[in-house]
Amino acid sequence: MNALENRVAIITGASSGIGHAAARLFARQGAKLVVAARRRDKLQALVDEIHASGGEAVAVDGDVREETFARSLVDTALQHFGGLDVAFNNAGTLGAMGATHELALADWAATLDTNLTSAFLAAKYQLPALLARGGGSMIFTSSFVGHTVGFPGVAAYAASKAGLIGLTQALAVEFGTRGIRVNALLPGGTDTPMGEAFASTPQARAAIEGLYAMKRLATAEEMAKSALYLASDASSFTTGSALLVDGGVSINRS
Repeated sequence: MNALENRVAIITGASSGIGHAAARLFARQGAKLVVAARRRDKLQALVDEIHASGGEAVAVDGDVREETFARSLVDTALQHFGGLDVAFNNAGTLGAMGATHELALADWAATLDTNLTSAFLAAKYQLPALLARGGGSMIFTSSFVGHTVGFPGVAAYAASKAGLIGLTQALAVEFGTRGIRVNALLPGGTDTPMGEAFASTPQARAAIEGLYAMKRLATAEEMAKSALYLASDASSFTTGSALLVDGGVSINRS
């Protein structure tokens, strides 16, 4: 039996990168999907691919910073598939980078709104739906940045991703006796469009790969497999976790 057979899942940030890989994997594992991102054309291509493979998926395009969008994702899951069992709140941004004292307040707010406030909005509407099913799995994409490793020039990103871990822990305690598991996935450097912002040249990529114990970046598919673990019953006693999937960057000193 597939790991997510007949379960309904929301995946945000599904138009590319980790979210796109997770959507394809979750569908292969039997999930019925609501996939979300801003780019409608990319989402529709993903849905078409899933349908062609015999899966079920619906696309909803919009901005995770908007409360109405968070509500619409849950409403779509209920209307099309009758409930919600898994939420992979993966959408995020690096935001404006540079010296902290030169960062505009608007840029700081935009990064926190996209990475952290959106997670609160997602949880606000997903939790009642998960409770109605007797529980489920909620996952947030955080980062090792701001948790085990600090980098210059990414204060807003680091703060927002660290905040997600605090949110994860609070929700895990609040809803642990009601069947809801809440975990944060902390990817290391991943070969995605967002990852290219850190490694935009061959020299920069080589330098970044050198930070890792495994001396390479991850693939999006590797991250998707870890998200599947957290979404499935394989992680039935895992909640409140900040799961490092970082290729050893947090412990490497060589």
